[in-house]
Amino acid sequence: MSTSKARITAIGSYVPERILTNNDLEKMVDTNDEWIVKRTGIKERRIANDKEFTSDLSYKAVLDLMERYDKTVDDVDLIIVCTMTPDYKTPSVASSLQAKLGIKNTGAIDLNAACAGFAYGLHVANGMITSGLNRKILVVGAETLSKITDFTDRTTCILFGDGAGALLVEYDEDQPSFISSHIGSEGEGGQHLYCTNLAIQMNSIDLLGNGCIVQNGREVYKWAIKTVTNGMKTVVERGNLNLDAVDWFVPHSANLRMLESICEKSNFPIEQTLYSLVHYGNTSSGTIPLSLDIGVKEGKLKSGDHVLLYGFGGGLAHAGLLIKWTV
Repeated sequence: MSTSKARITAIGSYVPERILTNNDLEKMVDTNDEWIVKRTGIKERRIANDKEFTSDLSYKAVLDLMERYDKTVDDVDLIIVCTMTPDYKTPSVASSLQAKLGIKNTGAIDLNAACAGFAYGLHVANGMITSGLNRKILVVGAETLSKITDFTDRTTCILFGDGAGALLVEYDEDQPSFISSHIGSEGEGGQHLYCTNLAIQMNSIDLLGNGCIVQNGREVYKWAIKTVTNGMKTVVERGNLNLDAVDWFVPHSANLRMLESICEKSNFPIEQTLYSLVHYGNTSSGTIPLSLDIGVKEGKLKSGDHVLLYGFGGGLAHAGLLIKWTV
C-alpha cells in the first residue's frame, strides 16, 4: 500500500449508564451467569435508554475525545460513522452528529460493515487523507444493538450491548499511523448472520428474526477462526513484519472463546490481546475503539506500539489493519 500520510491523534469513548448483568438475564430467559461466562466471557453489557440512539452515543464519545486531548473538531472535513444501527434510514448518523457538534463545513457518511465496520472506517480515512482529499477525519464506531436484539432468544440476547468509540485521524507526513491493511468479504455466507430490512430472502433462503439479529453461531465461529488467522498473517506480511513484532492484537470483541481460538491458532499470546466484551458485551463496530480505549486507560497501550486491529462479522465482511499507535 502507498505510504500513509494519516495519523491517529486522539481517542474517546462512551457507554450508556444502564448495566444489564448475566444475573438480570437469568430472570428474562433460560440461562445463567456460569453458562454465559463459560461460553462467551461476557459478564455484563450496557443498554441505551428509550430516548438514547446511536447519534447520541457517537456525540458523547466525540465530546470525551475533545475533552481528554484538548482537540477542536470545527475543522474536521469528513465524519465517518461506522454502524449497523442508525437512528434513521436517512439522515445518516454522521449528519446527525455533524449537527450536534455544530461543524459547518464537513462531509458526513455512514459506513455499514457490521462488526468489521470500524476497521473499514479507519481504512477509508487513511485512504482519503493519504490521497490528499481530506485533512482531518472523525471515525466513530457506535451501536445501539439492544434495539435490534430479541430478548426472548437466549442464543443472541446474552451477547449484545451498546457503546461508542471515536478516533481523530489527521494529515501528518512525518508520523503516520497506518502501516498495512487487508480487507475482504464472503457474502455467500451472509445468511449465517443477518438482521432483516426490506428483503425477506437471502441466497434463496427465507429469513427470520422480524428485524432482530439472527445468527448461526457455529458457522460464524468456524468462518472467523479461519478468516482472521489467515488475515492477520496477510496484514503483518504486507507491513514487512511478523507477528512477534506486534505489541497488541485488538480483534472485534465478539466472544472470548473465539478470541482464544484465534490466538491459539495464530500463536499470538492472549495476554497481549485487548478486548472490551467482559463489561460491554459485543458492541459490533464499537468493540475495537472501546478495546483500544480500555488499553489506553489501563496504561497498556503506549505511543510507538505496533497494534494489529481485526474486525469481522456480518457480511461476512472482515478487515485488518496494522498501525503504529501515535496518540
